[in-house]
Amino acid sequence: MKKQKWIALLLAGGKGTRLNLLTKSLVKPAVPFGGKYRIIDFALSNCRNSGIETVGILTQYRPYVLHSHLGHCSYWNLYSRFGGLTILPPFQRNNSGVEWYEGTSHAVFQNIEFIDQHKPEHVLILSADQIYKMDYSLMLEQHIETKADCTIAVVEVPWEDASRFGLVKMDSESYKIVDFEEKPERPTTNLASMGIYIFKWTVLKEYLLQEEQKEFSNRDFGKDIIPSMLGDGLQLYAYYFDNYWKDVGTVRSFWDANLDLLNKETNIFLQNPEWRIQTVENNVPPLFLDDSARVHQSLLSEGCEIYGTIERSVVYSGVKVGRGARIKNAVILPGTIIEENAWIENAVIGSQTVVKKGVIIISKDPNLHLMVVGNNVTVDPAFQELTSLNTVLPVSS
Repeated sequence: MKKQKWIALLLAGGKGTRLNLLTKSLVKPAVPFGGKYRIIDFALSNCRNSGIETVGILTQYRPYVLHSHLGHCSYWNLYSRFGGLTILPPFQRNNSGVEWYEGTSHAVFQNIEFIDQHKPEHVLILSADQIYKMDYSLMLEQHIETKADCTIAVVEVPWEDASRFGLVKMDSESYKIVDFEEKPERPTTNLASMGIYIFKWTVLKEYLLQEEQKEFSNRDFGKDIIPSMLGDGLQLYAYYFDNYWKDVGTVRSFWDANLDLLNKETNIFLQNPEWRIQTVENNVPPLFLDDSARVHQSLLSEGCEIYGTIERSVVYSGVKVGRGARIKNAVILPGTIIEENAWIENAVIGSQTVVKKGVIIISKDPNLHLMVVGNNVTVDPAFQELTSLNTVLPVSS
């Protein structure tokens, strides 16, 4: 195997429990986004556009849909006799049974042999559940120039969201990291780790092996590996990212990120259009708008049939909206049927779901909570108390 400057590993096995009913039967990176894509398409396309030849995707929770999606690797041009795209699920070692991935660093530790066979100088670790466009090669250039042992991509987040992230303090001139806190209750900075790391492979391998010898460990980059490196005085630097980025770890952030597509200033597909996001293309008919349809400031995908009214919403492929139905400030995932005179507002409706005639799914104040309907369910008009259903829940912001 030829020696490579760098390879990428995508962590794509998390349950995504904060996405509520949307990930009840689906891993978070496979959740649809933006009308025609899946969340993982952004990290994969960034890898392709950044010139990375070898990508390993670490999967675990409910991987069937994700594996099926990744089977079309030609869409991301990630096929190479020197690497290409490889799916890396947990596996059985000797007679000890399957060793599940217990944390982010443990998942990488389990695949040391895969990494070693490519002989990389550097390893790029990515989360597969974020919406952004990024040239990782620029981050690698800074990593090499500063002679860093580890470089962490960082972005400023709203103060009210800061406690959800690992937070970085850095020297404002050199970008050298001086402190790191993993999801503190009382943040003292809003400079958040994006969960994107570049490591010297020889250094990371040493710390992965050390972590596995500890009796008590979270086996996590943010909780264990990064603090250990800082404590040992290694060279850690921040790579500052100031373009659009959204961690879609909650229903609220998923809803926000979709509705961001409705404004030119925040529509990520209109930003840097040469940096294309690739996905698996489905052969579906064109969008059909009936003469009864009314659409305002919305994104509608191919394969839809629209007879009702849609305002400030994102409607995915294969959705049917009946006459008299009203949809506002909503995200409607693929293959869903909204029957006549249904009313949906401030909500996320899962894939392959049926909302029957006359059903009302409304949150009157999206700042307090949104409504979410799971995948593959039927919402019947007999259920008027929607907040008590297993399939329809209010989600606090």
